[in-house]
Amino acid sequence: MADKKAPAPEKEEKKKPGKLKLIIILVVVLVVLGGGGFAAWKFFLQPKADDDVNATGEGAATQAEEAPGGQLVTLDSFVVNLSDPMGRRYLKTTMDVEVANAAAAAELTASMPRVKDTLLLLLSSKSFEDISSMDKKIELKNDIVNRLNQIIGKNKVSNVYFTEFVVQ
Repeated sequence: MADKKAPAPEKEEKKKPGKLKLIIILVVVLVVLGGGGFAAWKFFLQPKADDDVNATGEGAATQAEEAPGGQLVTLDSFVVNLSDPMGRRYLKTTMDVEVANAAAAAELTASMPRVKDTLLLLLSSKSFEDISSMDKKIELKNDIVNRLNQIIGKNKVSNVYFTEFVVQ
């Protein structure tokens, strides 16, 4: 008996390894192009922050001092002992004063010793209970505005902004 061999398989189909490689190459190219496009947009097409500088060379620091309703004058920090019975609490505060115009700002700066004396006496006369709530702080702001208007003239100081207010 003769062994019959199974028919020989026909030639195996050739695999196409190029499809997977092609997809990977396309993804890498798209990522590189996307990253380059984003970098170009971010660094070259965005407006520069230097455009805020005006023609005289004054920057944002000067513009920050000018408010739409007036001009801001920054006062030095005040550190005072509060008038508590134990005398262990103190207040550290820094404030900006909004004045009507540049002339009022110059007048406030010129009378700075009187301003500091008045504010030190006012702040040191307060107890913790006098400044602990929001209503009391607003009342303190109004007192400061009234006292400053007594020093430099009526209606020249419109508001006071606490930029630092620490009680310990």
